[in-house]
Amino acid sequence: MMSSGEHAPLWADTVRGLAHRVLGPVAESIRFAGSAARDGAREYAYEARDGVLTVAATDGVSASVALHHYLREHCGMSVGWDTVLPLRVTSFPDAPLRHASARVREGYYFNFCTFSYTMPYWDWADWEREIDWMALHGITMPLAVTGHEAVLHAAYSLLGLDDDRIRGFLGGPGYLPFQYMGCLDDFAGPLSSSWIESHRELGARILDRERAFGMTPVLPAFTGHVPREIASTARAGRRQWQGFETWVLDPADPLYERIGAEITRAQIKLFGTDHLYAADPFIEMIPIDADPAFPGAVASATLAGLRAADPDAVWLMQAWPFSYQRDFWTEDRVIAFLDAISDDRMLVADLWAEHDPLWGRFDGFSGKPWLWCALLNFGGRTDPAADLRGVPEGIDAALASPSPPAGLGLSMEATRNNPVVFELVTDQLWNRVPDLDAWLDAFVTQRYGGQGTAGLRAAWRGLLDTVYGAQGVRIAPDQFPGVLTTNPSYERTPDVSRALWYRPAVLAQAWERMIEVAEQDPGLLDGPLGHDLVETGIAYMARAADRLYLDVVESAGDPERVARFLKVFEDLDRMLACRPEYTFQHWEAKALSWAAGPADREVLRDNARRIITVWGTVDSPLLDDYAGRHWAGLVGGYYRDRWELWARGLTRGLAGDPAAETELRERLRERAETFLRDGAAPARPGDLAAESRRLLAAYAGAREAEDGR
Repeated sequence: MMSSGEHAPLWADTVRGLAHRVLGPVAESIRFAGSAARDGAREYAYEARDGVLTVAATDGVSASVALHHYLREHCGMSVGWDTVLPLRVTSFPDAPLRHASARVREGYYFNFCTFSYTMPYWDWADWEREIDWMALHGITMPLAVTGHEAVLHAAYSLLGLDDDRIRGFLGGPGYLPFQYMGCLDDFAGPLSSSWIESHRELGARILDRERAFGMTPVLPAFTGHVPREIASTARAGRRQWQGFETWVLDPADPLYERIGAEITRAQIKLFGTDHLYAADPFIEMIPIDADPAFPGAVASATLAGLRAADPDAVWLMQAWPFSYQRDFWTEDRVIAFLDAISDDRMLVADLWAEHDPLWGRFDGFSGKPWLWCALLNFGGRTDPAADLRGVPEGIDAALASPSPPAGLGLSMEATRNNPVVFELVTDQLWNRVPDLDAWLDAFVTQRYGGQGTAGLRAAWRGLLDTVYGAQGVRIAPDQFPGVLTTNPSYERTPDVSRALWYRPAVLAQAWERMIEVAEQDPGLLDGPLGHDLVETGIAYMARAADRLYLDVVESAGDPERVARFLKVFEDLDRMLACRPEYTFQHWEAKALSWAAGPADREVLRDNARRIITVWGTVDSPLLDDYAGRHWAGLVGGYYRDRWELWARGLTRGLAGDPAAETELRERLRERAETFLRDGAAPARPGDLAAESRRLLAAYAGAREAEDGR
């Protein structure tokens, strides 16, 4: 039998607070105790007897994982992003003593982009819920960039720039993470003083809570990117990223190290430090000097700036450039870059390891400790898709390699989509998954609290055989072009076949089983079932739109087929409106909640509308629709209107009239400007089960009739 011990560990109150938020009053029957780590391993033990749950752990995150594992294994309930809390647990069933050790030391979380595509407008309530999720799922090393604008403002003030210039350089709040990565500046702003102050406070609160759990946050660091005023008097070069021009210092200029140190000192003063810093001086931009030794010089200057302010600094770098620009980043260049830093001063995140693992290509990153990460989602796109079976195989292979990863991570560009994938990755921080089918059955039971189990398990087996069976599929915006969120063209025809590697009838059956459970138990729609029902509906309707688009093209714009195609947008929009998080209004309202005045309101409104549509300027196609979302207000409004404009000129376009494409581009530019000015009409929520049933009958039934002819 476990003993709760005489002295509660420092993290006990923090984990107790989580337990109360998750469970309500029954959390009073949990006892927490500390335990000594063996060889630095994270461990826990739990036992339940006579209605009392006792948890002993090496740290707060491990204690939180223990609580979650107990709830899953003995209460049949898990806590996801969409779970209604508190859980319906009134007492703790007896459970024998269980000990567990983590398979890896660290659980990494986030990508710089996540802070633009998911949580740019979150408040403390959102963050508290997210940090609880992180702790319950074993996240020990979160990237933490909220409030970094206050650091940059303080550092550049010391370097002589005035307030207006610094806020202009920082740009719009929705784009700040791209500013931190050195991709852009002076765009979609300026940033307000009230935003800087409020997010300095929010960032500090986030860090306090993460550290209270025993997490080790990773803070941003200098990438060499500077304002034009500084670049004009220094050794610097210009870089281009997706049409944006920025200035970056030459590492040979002493200013590189000096500014890096000033930023790090300002950050330590405002937020403290855990000695981990994230910087990606190249990310998606070729170095300004082609000399093979130049990246190593950048590495040395980056670390020198960090160590001048923090002698214990360790640099975490995303390996994304080595994948994204592999023609430049040859093996020799990568190894020369990595070898410029001692092994104990760098941690490498293999960002897209579930699809394009780099650890084998670069021999475990030349001896550097590294993290196996799953990226999966680009820009927050809402099509559900993944190679679910490939995830455990990829992780097991990495852990069995001569240079295994120090941790596993989630580096998605956006969250709140494909939750099954991210649950599968975090589970493997503690447990191997040798049988995916058994794991999936347990996941389904726990996700819905044991309700509707038979029907929902059957539904998920159908999803595993369809959208989650994407073996070998490159799930990225450039290779997954469903027409719903694609900007129309007569010259560029979307290859919609890439998004269909399964039988639609199997997906329709899975969708119907979910609908049946929702009809039998409508209360489940408030939780994860509502989210999953929408995602499954999106998956089916997106492919229905692809098929009807091809019908329109093959019929040379037959009016009846055009009407059928456009109706998909209207019908899907009605279903999406049933869940607030699938509405454009929800996103915009969160943005405007931070407005401190009319000017601030205009910037926030513009950022919220711009990044999920044109991304940059209306005249640049480079990132147009990159963050395309299946959201009410966008699907039935913005996206539908674009395809209607396309249909009007289709006859001329198919005939090869070059003026047709020019005119279409102008009309689409005008439509984008209208959206940036006016936004989307308010969504009218309805009954999700009824709307889903209506779409299934209209589209799956119609397809069966056509296939039967």
